[in-house]
Amino acid sequence: MMAKPRVTLVTSDLYPNLEKDEEALPDALSDAGMEPVIAQWDDPSVNWDNSGVCVVRSVRNYAARREEFLNWAHSVPRLLNHPDVLTWNSDKHYMIELEKRGVPIVPTTWLEPGAHLDKQRVHSRFPAHGDFVVKPAVSSGARDIGRYTANDTRSRMAAILHSMELLQSGRSVMVQRYLEDVDVHGELSLIYFNGLISHAVEKKAMLDPFEETSGELQKETIIEGFQPNAQEWEWGEKLRVHLHDYVKERMGHDLSFLFTRFDVIKDGKGSFHLMEVSLVDASLYLSSIEGGVQAFTDAIAARVFW
Repeated sequence: MMAKPRVTLVTSDLYPNLEKDEEALPDALSDAGMEPVIAQWDDPSVNWDNSGVCVVRSVRNYAARREEFLNWAHSVPRLLNHPDVLTWNSDKHYMIELEKRGVPIVPTTWLEPGAHLDKQRVHSRFPAHGDFVVKPAVSSGARDIGRYTANDTRSRMAAILHSMELLQSGRSVMVQRYLEDVDVHGELSLIYFNGLISHAVEKKAMLDPFEETSGELQKETIIEGFQPNAQEWEWGEKLRVHLHDYVKERMGHDLSFLFTRFDVIKDGKGSFHLMEVSLVDASLYLSSIEGGVQAFTDAIAARVFW
């Protein structure tokens, strides 16, 4: 009798046994003829050469140890998503490349540690009115994010201090307009498996006015999961075209992603703004729709039995 092909679900010490949304995945993989294993990416006892197809999941500590994480990723023989994808997607500067290709992103000002900005120069880069968001370019789990009000002195000072703290620790900073459309229409996530749309999820706005998240993992509020309508499907297809164009330019050839998540804000006028493309440790909201775990299992099986 032939041995079942091994699938290693890669986690971290924050969620060593997968997040709750994916706890049913090992049994589903086993029922589909695979041998599921769960291992933390930084566990020195793991032989990654003997780990079969490795699927990156709850690696929620990668941002704090990004260089170490990427060195590990490039050492794993069969990793999904591809190590080069993890390299560029773990730093949100990729949004600049997508914007050059015509993707409507949330308006962003970039503050770089190498510019040695003082408080006054940081202050001058904030919007003059409305709310705005300060967050690091390398982050996971919505950590270290703040929403501030431009014409409130106390709020603006908190934003300066937040930005300076990030810059002084060597982290690039994104200053983004807070789009009030997210309060009206919510945030939409489009989830793909092997390049095919699986489902969509509507999420509640995460930040209230003058709110900062800590360095701890933040929880999202899921409103509902559903099948995207024709317009939402069209948005996703446009995003995929631009995303794969970027990959082909980087690598000289295209790649298929096991999973992709686009986070967008509807603008109420028939279009959207892209917030993020998540290809590293994306929450896939498998429990938000019927058959979500099975859909992801089938996607993994397509790679394993190819």
